[in-house]
Formats: sequence, structure tokens, C-alpha cells
Amino acid sequence: MKYVILVPDGMADVELKELNGATPLEVAKTPNMDFLARFGKVGMVRTIPQGLAAASDVANLSLLGYDPAKYYTGRAALEAAYLGIDLKPDEVAFRCNLITVADEKIIDYSAGHIKSKEAQGIIKFLNQKLGSGYIKFFAGTSYRNIIVINLAAFDKKGKIICKPPHDIMGEAIKDNLPRGKGAQTLIKLMEESRNILSEHEINKVRVDLAENPANMIWLWGEGSLPEMPAFLSHFGLNGAVISAVDLIKGIGKIIGLDVINVPGATGYYDTNFDGKAQAAIKALETYDFVYVHLEATDEAGHNGDLRQKISMIERFDSKIVGPVLEAVKKIDSSRILVSPDHPTPIPLRTHTDHPVPFVMFGSGIDADNGDKFSEKKASQSGWIFDKGHELIEYFIRK
Repeated sequence: MKYVILVPDGMADVELKELNGATPLEVAKTPNMDFLARFGKVGMVRTIPQGLAAASDVANLSLLGYDPAKYYTGRAALEAAYLGIDLKPDEVAFRCNLITVADEKIIDYSAGHIKSKEAQGIIKFLNQKLGSGYIKFFAGTSYRNIIVINLAAFDKKGKIICKPPHDIMGEAIKDNLPRGKGAQTLIKLMEESRNILSEHEINKVRVDLAENPANMIWLWGEGSLPEMPAFLSHFGLNGAVISAVDLIKGIGKIIGLDVINVPGATGYYDTNFDGKAQAAIKALETYDFVYVHLEATDEAGHNGDLRQKISMIERFDSKIVGPVLEAVKKIDSSRILVSPDHPTPIPLRTHTDHPVPFVMFGSGIDADNGDKFSEKKASQSGWIFDKGHELIEYFIRK
């Protein structure tokens, strides 16, 4: 049996007055997901356990069958794993966003989705100016980078509370700085970065080109390396992940899934949709299980861009779901599951912990005879997985 999970990050939304009470998924042209709904089963899944943040790391752990309440230790540690950063017991990793600030507010959580090459130059500069034996910066992808801090660098050990920058767009910096024991260490680094980055040559060029400069770092997503059982030992399947973002690649690496890198996969609107689909189809020749993640739908939600969100949903359907579905149909024993990881509603521009719709199709999956894949249709099915990590158990083992 072959299994494919396709994850349009943040695709689920809310009813919008601009769409006469419909959601972006309801109005988008999605013939392939609608086919799955007609000939497969739809339902809802709660990917965010009570008490945990509505974040992609938590949600994707759930979709991969790992209970976040048991295994989650923080986002940055998962990304660090993919980057080959060997976290020691006395070290903690933080996500280090390159952001744009103006008028004492965060105006862009991604510094204009800065290119990775430019980001690498800035991270190297930060290492030279702010790095030490206790503090090290590591370049990731685009604005998504990592800083590793030895616990000895903190004044006190304790819980630090940090806010993701995409949750506080337009808000005052001073009201959203890290807090808790040891937070001053992070605040100092963030303030020092602001003092030195505005005059960096890369930022001067970006300003001249009317692009948002990376004029501050924002630290969040703290965590230590988790210990999770291998996917192969848990499900008896070998597998691979396909994604543009280090978070998903890191989770895959930790649980023993191979990471397939697709040229041109950016994590934004311009990502290589076709390349991801073809990589997934090719992977099915070798692997039992393939997990394909798309970030672009989530970015549209964070940007509050309704037009782009509908467009990204339609491109996901036509360029990824469609080709993969046709390939799966040709395999005698196969199943496909489509599910967002969490909602990223246009009005809120951030994640919520509400259940999301899913649809599964393939060998041994009874048909619901539905007509449309949407939040409303899935909720009307009455089928819900309250524990998100149990969805894949059903999908694989039913």
C-alpha cells in the first residue's frame, strides 16, 4: 500500500462577508479535492491539543501521528535538526526571524520575504558582531533562521515567553518583547541587532530598491531537541517529506523520513508547485509514504490577502492534488489524504486552534458521495478526530 498526505498549510478559514458568507476554500475552483470528497470520506480533525499554541509545528506533529502533548519541545529545535545543528543538553534554540520595524512597530515579519542569499550575509554579520562562545547564529531559509544560546548566557534559568512576529503585525515592539526569567538576554540581542542592522550594506540596497529591510531580529519558538520514535518503527513504512520550510524538514529528519528538496521551492507564492508534485510522484516509486507540505496558503492568510489565498488554494488543487491524484489512481493499493494543518483566517492573519477539514480517498475507503470539499461540508459529516494524531492511524491502519 502507498500513502500520500498533502498539507496546504493554513488553508482553512472562516466565513467572510466579502465572499457573501463563504470561505476561500468554498469559492475556490477545486475540482480535484471535490473529486476526493465525492469518492472518499470527509471529516474534521483537531490538530492543536488544548493548552498548546496554534502553531504549524504542533499541528504537523499531529498530522504525522505524534501527539504534541507528549513530544513537543519547541519549534526552533525542530528546524535546527534539519540544519544539522547538534543541540547539546545545556543549549536552547530560538527561531530568529529577520523582520522589518518602523515607528516602533513590526510592519513585516519576513523582511519582504528576503532571499536566502541576502539573509545568509546578514546572519554571518550578526555572528561576527553579536555571536560568542555562548551565542551562535545559523542561517536557514529566507527570513527563517536560528540562534542557539547556552543556558549559561541567561541570568536565570526559567520559562521564557515569546510571541511569534506574524501574530503581532502592526503592534508596538515594547508591548510584545520576550518576558520571563532570562528574557533580558533575548531583549538585549534584539535591541543590539536593531542598532547595527539598519546600516548594513544589504539593507541599504534593499531600501534603495524600495524593499523592506531586515533591520531587526525577532526571537521566538524556543525549544530543546525532542526524542521521538522513528516513523518506520511506529507505522512500518519508509517515507519522505517534501517542503520548502526547515520546520517540516526538521520534523521529518528527526522521525527518520528522508527529506526531498525541490529546486525552486520557496515557501511563498512563487514556489515550484509542479516540482513538488513531480517529486511526490517520483518518490512513490521508492517510498511507502510521502508527506507534501505547501506553505503558500498560510502566507496568504498571514498577509491578509484574500485574492492570493484563493489563488494559492486553486494552484494547490490543480498543480499538486491533481497530478498526485492521477498517479495514485494508477497504483492498485494506495490512499491519499488532504488536510490543512490549522486555520489561518484572513481577518485574523494568524493561526487558530479550531478543527480543520480533511478528505481521504483510496483503497478500502468508503465513499461519502459528497459534492464539495469545504469546512462546512466536512463539519456536517459529523466525523471528527478530537485527537489529531489519531487521524493518520485510521488513514494507514483502517
